[in-house]
Amino acid sequence: MAVFSEADRLAQHVLSADESMFIGPPAASESYLLGDRIMAAALSSGAKAIHPGYGFLSENAGFAKLCETNGVEFVGPPASSIVSMGSKSESKRIMEAAGVPCTPGYHGDDQDFETLTTQAAKVGFPVMLKAVLGGGGKGMRVVEDAAGLKDGIESCQREALSSFGDARILIEKYLRTPRHVELQVFADKHGNVVHLFERDCSVQRRHQKVLEESPAPGMPVALRKKMGDAAVAAAKAVGYVGAGTVEFMVDAPEGSINDDSPFYFMEMNTRLQVEHPVTEMVTGIDLVEWQIRIACGQMLPILKQEDIPLIGHALESRVYAESPGGGFLPGSGKIQYLREPKLPADEYQYPSTKYRQSLRVETGVVQGDTVTVFYDPMISKVVVHGPNRESALRQMEAALGNYRVVGVPTNIEFLVSCLRHPAFNRGGVDTSFIPKYQHELLGVAPTAKEDARAAALGVISNALVEMKDHKRTAEMPYGFRTTRPLQQHTEIDLFTDDGSEVRRVKVSSTCIPSVSPSMGDIAFDVNVSREGFDTIKVHVSASVNQRQAEDLSVVVDGQSVKVCPVTDDKTGDLFLFDATGTAGAGGVLGRLLYRLTTIAEDRVGGDVTGAGAAKSPMPGKIVKVMVVAGDVVEKGQPLVIMEAMKMEHVVKAGTAGVVSEVLCKVDDFVDDAKVLCKVE
Repeated sequence: MAVFSEADRLAQHVLSADESMFIGPPAASESYLLGDRIMAAALSSGAKAIHPGYGFLSENAGFAKLCETNGVEFVGPPASSIVSMGSKSESKRIMEAAGVPCTPGYHGDDQDFETLTTQAAKVGFPVMLKAVLGGGGKGMRVVEDAAGLKDGIESCQREALSSFGDARILIEKYLRTPRHVELQVFADKHGNVVHLFERDCSVQRRHQKVLEESPAPGMPVALRKKMGDAAVAAAKAVGYVGAGTVEFMVDAPEGSINDDSPFYFMEMNTRLQVEHPVTEMVTGIDLVEWQIRIACGQMLPILKQEDIPLIGHALESRVYAESPGGGFLPGSGKIQYLREPKLPADEYQYPSTKYRQSLRVETGVVQGDTVTVFYDPMISKVVVHGPNRESALRQMEAALGNYRVVGVPTNIEFLVSCLRHPAFNRGGVDTSFIPKYQHELLGVAPTAKEDARAAALGVISNALVEMKDHKRTAEMPYGFRTTRPLQQHTEIDLFTDDGSEVRRVKVSSTCIPSVSPSMGDIAFDVNVSREGFDTIKVHVSASVNQRQAEDLSVVVDGQSVKVCPVTDDKTGDLFLFDATGTAGAGGVLGRLLYRLTTIAEDRVGGDVTGAGAAKSPMPGKIVKVMVVAGDVVEKGQPLVIMEAMKMEHVVKAGTAGVVSEVLCKVDDFVDDAKVLCKVE
């Protein structure tokens, strides 16, 4: 039986369950975080056990205790273990007593601001602020110096209180280039404890994992044993039961590790991890089955550490509804079109079992579902397995290359950029990978030739969809729009994702194409001029009579491209996906070729801040208003802090001036693009 909030009434977990029960409004604080309501649902259904998943109440000791009190088995550790490990400060004290190495820091109960300031100075900047009961990257802030400490503490405490119901924080020494390596552990009710090897989760943004893999690249056998022994000792120290993950930071300059690399206990997640399929792929073990067997009182299916297999290499990519070029801002909306990835039939199949295949796509959404602003914006996890890391990398790139999503922004292109980056290909990147290479991962400014191809592709594609009678503009992955339908002579603005650069190009074509299906092939010579460059002539052609098929053949400047056109029924936008699985230079002829879309003039270029009107980047709740009418502000100064998709977002002034009007207050729920403040 599944429980659901109003926002999840038609969610996949509800539709696939035998029974379901409504538990409250969309906000998690009014539904999924109400243990009494969930327990009432369990008791009314006669359920004997509750599996808490890997969010909400999965690490809530009070809920685990509530299950014990009501005679319902909590599929997880006892409440006492959650208390010990759920508190980052308490867990550090226990780990130190058990001989597990810990990161230097302050884990005390005194949360007075002066105490926190003094302790931060003792630890030494930079420091990491963490919610005591945090997890999943929430309630974490890096503070570089004393000047940023006050804002960092306040923000961290707000997010901690909102996400976990507890504002307490701790302070740790911030390691600039560590590798994040975690060990999967399992313990039964009979005192048996084993680990199921490590996962490397160093590729992160905002302290949330993006790519995970197992085994960790370059992991020496001796270091694996030391970390495995430490993880098992950590579980035994708190009388652990069930699945858990012991997370370590490995001090690894340049990402390299050796037998003697120092590692420090960071925290223990007393639940199943989001990335558990990675471990399932390399061991062939169903971790959820193990959880249920242990909850039933059975012993671990494998009792000896040496009997647990480690086969091949697995990778997981987390596909999010977000805009990497817009600061990884979460997105929301209805998924108008979705095609999950598939691997060619001849791709590597290594001994395939129920729990280990070459490709798994774990998702909770299908075409037509809505990604809401109330919960995490993850769409799916794409997991691959191969005989070695090189094979897994190849398979992951192939899988993401034919993953198609329309209706919400995604990070799929960004994930492919990460996979292709030389540093990631070498293996052993540290947690600074994305910040360090962000400019490269997000792409470089297109050349004049690439601009010309983009404009040419816009001309041909606009002709192919003119029959829809939509007034369109065009937008490339790096930005492509025009304020009127493309004709023989027009101007097109090409711009970067964040609107920071706009390049105007002039386009002229030799003819206006017919859109009649009976006309057969059509072709253009397109002349594109860009300031500072010579005029570039590009020839484009397409088979018009194939446009009703799933794929359409287009030739741009002599290069053949097979595209799949998909129309967003809600907006009328047309998306062209590369159906060949190959990517061209600069991404212009890459997986998502471009989309034809109508862009409101006040949102062109993704500038939601505005040069006078500070707007909300997405629907959300106002948590702090930092200015009043009459305040003098500088460009980039924070004006409002809002919360959406379990994260805080700072809305800043787009121009220097005087605040003329404040149009929101704390606890307001605002829509996307709502004007929050006006600056003159």
